[in-house]
Amino acid sequence: MDHLDQLEAQSVFILREAYRKLKPLAMLWSLGKDSNVMVWLAKKAFLGRVPFPVMHVDTGKKFPEMYKFRDEYAKKWDLDLLLGTCPPVEEMDPSLPPAARSAARKTAGLAAMIEKHKLQGVIAGIRRDEQGTRAKERVFSPRGASHKWDIRNQPPEFWDQYATPHEEGMHIRVHPLLSWREIDIWRYIEREGIPLVDLYFAKNGKRYRSLGDQDITNPVESNASTLAEVIAELETTRTSERSGRAMDHESEDAFERLRVAGYL
Repeated sequence: MDHLDQLEAQSVFILREAYRKLKPLAMLWSLGKDSNVMVWLAKKAFLGRVPFPVMHVDTGKKFPEMYKFRDEYAKKWDLDLLLGTCPPVEEMDPSLPPAARSAARKTAGLAAMIEKHKLQGVIAGIRRDEQGTRAKERVFSPRGASHKWDIRNQPPEFWDQYATPHEEGMHIRVHPLLSWREIDIWRYIEREGIPLVDLYFAKNGKRYRSLGDQDITNPVESNASTLAEVIAELETTRTSERSGRAMDHESEDAFERLRVAGYL
């Protein structure tokens, strides 16, 4: 097995463990490269069909290309799509910086969906290499009744043994891509032929490395307009993947505050 085969096998195992242990279970689908890889892996894990709902927590501020992609591939992949909305930014914590406050809408929207569907498990496509706070996560990460993440009280995960504690009102976040790197995601997309929103490919010297809301996501300088060119670019770049995310340029603790509160 090569490196991608090993990552794929590990993720398939995690998805099957989550499906066996946690019910009701749902997968977050943000329409970006990582969550598309996650849906693809779920199809592989369960013989071609995702056996649980996928959820899009919609801020109403995504790019038009993303909504078009969602509508097309929800049908092509035969997904059980659950749509949720987010409260207005005026209801978010006013002490957060502007971009983080806008992003916090997804935290509240996700919490509402978890409560509405009484979910015990939520599969999310985060990776350790994406942002420092995410490096503190576990593969199976418990969230309290208020959806908060206790960073200092996470279960040990030795030899791929995943604990799934359950108390009234709590749920487990499952992270099947935690060990993947950005370049692994792109190499896997190239190998498997996974479709993507074309905003990831350069036009007029710019492309998006990370997709979010239009008002808090910016493109980066790039001439990489094909999969091969994106991979070649990532093999040499020293620029952060989230350099185009506005909230990553605000206060140092803004992202961790969001994650502790239940952010994706």
